[in-house]
Amino acid sequence: MTPAPAGRAFDALLCDLDNVIRFYDTAPLAALERAAGLPEGTTADIGYAPEIDLPLLLGRITPDAWVESITAGLTERVGAERAHELGRALADAPFRADEEAVSLLRRARTHVPLVLVTNATLQLDSDLALLGLTDLADAVVSSAVERVAKPDPAIYRIAAERAGVLVERCLFVDDRQENIDAAAALGMATVLYREPDDLRRALGPCAGEAAGDAAVAVQRAGREP
Repeated sequence: MTPAPAGRAFDALLCDLDNVIRFYDTAPLAALERAAGLPEGTTADIGYAPEIDLPLLLGRITPDAWVESITAGLTERVGAERAHELGRALADAPFRADEEAVSLLRRARTHVPLVLVTNATLQLDSDLALLGLTDLADAVVSSAVERVAKPDPAIYRIAAERAGVLVERCLFVDDRQENIDAAAALGMATVLYREPDDLRRALGPCAGEAAGDAAVAVQRAGREP
C-alpha cells in the first residue's frame, strides 16, 4: 500500500453501494406501471416500505418471498398476475456500475483500506460478480450477513473493525441523509453523495487532487476536518 499524504483526515474509506456505485434501470418497471394504470414508483413504494424491505435486508426472507410480499400489496389494485409481474420487474431490474465512482474508489484504495457497507440481500456476492467488482474492496459488510442494517450504529462499528481503524478515523460515503447522520454521530467524517465530484473532493490527495479540496466535501461531527 502506498503511504498516504500527511495530515489526511481519515485512515479508511467506508462506502455505500447502491446509488453511489450501483445504479438500477427502472425504465422497464415504469413502463409496466403505466400499462397497469399505476403512478410510476408505486411498486418501489411498496417494495421499499420498511415492513416489506427490512426482512429482506436482514437476510430473513428470500428475494422470491419479497416479490410475493409486493404482489400481496398490489393485488387489490391490479390483480394477482399483474401484481406479480410488477414485483418481479422490481426485483430483476437491470443494474450497472458507475465507472467514474469505481475508478475513484480504486485509486483511494491504494492509500487506505476500502470497505463496502451496504444494506443488501443475500445475493450480494453474485451481484458484485455480475458488476465485475469482486475485487473492489478490502472487505464487504452486508446487512443480510451481519443481520443489522444502516442506520444502526452497529454496522458502522463492524465496518471500522474490518478496516482495522478507529471509527473516528473513517470517511463514510452514502446517498441517504439518515445513514450519514448515524455515521457522523459516531465521529466519522462523512460525504453525502450526489455525484462523483462529491467523492473526488472528499478524497483529496487520495484521488490525485490538491489536499485543500478535501475540506469541501468532508464533514466532521461538530468540527471541520
